[in-house]
Amino acid sequence: MKVASTYPLLDDYRNWLRVHRGLSERTIARHLCHLHKLLSELGTATHDYDAALVRNVVREWRERTGPANLRTVTSTLRSYLRFLAGAGLCRPNLDHAIPPVVQWRLSSLPRYLAAADLERVVASCDQLTRGRLRDRAILLLLARLGLRAGDVAGLRLSDLDWTSGMLRLSGKARRQVRLPLPQDVGDAILAYIEQERPRVDQEAVFLMMVAPYRSFSQSSHISTIVALALKRAGISDAPSTGASLLRHSAATSMLRSGATLEAVGTVLRHRSLDMTAHYAKVDIAMLEQIAQPWPGELAC
Repeated sequence: MKVASTYPLLDDYRNWLRVHRGLSERTIARHLCHLHKLLSELGTATHDYDAALVRNVVREWRERTGPANLRTVTSTLRSYLRFLAGAGLCRPNLDHAIPPVVQWRLSSLPRYLAAADLERVVASCDQLTRGRLRDRAILLLLARLGLRAGDVAGLRLSDLDWTSGMLRLSGKARRQVRLPLPQDVGDAILAYIEQERPRVDQEAVFLMMVAPYRSFSQSSHISTIVALALKRAGISDAPSTGASLLRHSAATSMLRSGATLEAVGTVLRHRSLDMTAHYAKVDIAMLEQIAQPWPGELAC
């Protein structure tokens, strides 16, 4: 990689992220991309790093980017400084010199589709002449189990346990979980494997429909399938067009069907219940039951 050839120390950093942090290759690539830009300002004399230098670099980045991107950049820098400190290549605790990025956590409303629109998206696969069964199975995995795009793209045939009706997933930080496979999802996957999936020696469940038949190289391909399905279904006002839209829709649907926050969090594999509670904000009927009446005019 060009980044590593320019800054040889990044080879060790990449291995540290992969082995000790358990990050995916995509996340590692994003860290290295940000770090390549940061090192042009930090320099390579790591033993000379100090709090003033770190703060100046972050301050300069704040002037030319938004809060969301700045938070990603500072996360990368914080990770790199911890790696250096652990290897004895810079003074310890420099990561504490990075100022926090002020942004209200979980302040926005989750983006989701109504149940009727969700079914229209899945049914739109019937309009396809090629890839109909594959896309239907992918959309159902997203809509029923709330999988991430990377989960679907990385799904292997060995992850499907037909005997017990379970699905094995390797989530963030290589955490493996098993989820029950709903009947309609299992039927859709089986129909795709038996009737449409190319007969090639590939372990990935979902393959490209054009030769050479191979797995999806990027999870963004899954989001493209969602975007095309929305277009076929005639939904032009969707709040977003990626795979996360169906994940949010699945979480919202489960809550409205009476599932507990703990149960939804287990399915979505959230580390914090706060992340799951984020979806409760869209259930207006439930919120009306606990909302307090407006007190009106109060004397000062």
